[in-house]
Amino acid sequence: MNAPALAAAGPHLLLVDDDAGLRAEISAYLTQHGFVVHLAKDAAGIEPALRADPIRLIILDVMMPGEDGLAACRRLREAGGPPIIIMSAMGDEIDRIVGLELGADDYLPKPCSPRELVARIRAVMRRADERQERGRSASQTYEFAGYRLDVLRRQLLSPAGETVLLTEGEFSLLTAFLDNPGRILGREELIEHAKGADADIFDRAIDVQVSRLRRKLSQGDNSDMIRTIRGAGYMFTARVRRG
Repeated sequence: MNAPALAAAGPHLLLVDDDAGLRAEISAYLTQHGFVVHLAKDAAGIEPALRADPIRLIILDVMMPGEDGLAACRRLREAGGPPIIIMSAMGDEIDRIVGLELGADDYLPKPCSPRELVARIRAVMRRADERQERGRSASQTYEFAGYRLDVLRRQLLSPAGETVLLTEGEFSLLTAFLDNPGRILGREELIEHAKGADADIFDRAIDVQVSRLRRKLSQGDNSDMIRTIRGAGYMFTARVRRG
């Protein structure tokens, strides 16, 4: 645990990795760059850290004893936890897509450049801050096809009145569609909304997130709400009313 004097020094991060040497190395580097780093050796240490400190972002390994990082990522997303960057030796395209599909906000293969990790952390936090600011200045609610999105609460209610859980990427995609109903949005534009222009996200990952968002908006006769426009991108077809 960090010294009390560092409590207000900068954004609080939680690094979860079973490699003690790597934890020490990354923690030292991030501390030098103004972050307050809390450490956990496995997924069991996540909830105690979240209860004890104002964690802004979690850096999560995949291969750990006990609950693995992907399962922990999905659980945290369902509970509405802070943004997550997965950092794993399993860094091929399929592994990255799986991590993003389960709700990670970014995915870095091991070994990675500490400078790149810092840049990704700052980018993810910046996008979270920008979404909050847009929520304060933009329309607070959207209604479409029986759904209701409360931007400030980041809460989506289904036509049946049930809460639909959204990852940060899904929330950003949905708000992009709701701000631009009836307009074709290309993948590059959606990448900027969902992950930020400076993130290393590829077209297929956007396709995966759109597909996942479609499934979550599948109640009733809404199968064509997000229409694929071949060779161009996607179009949101439902009528949108802003509150």
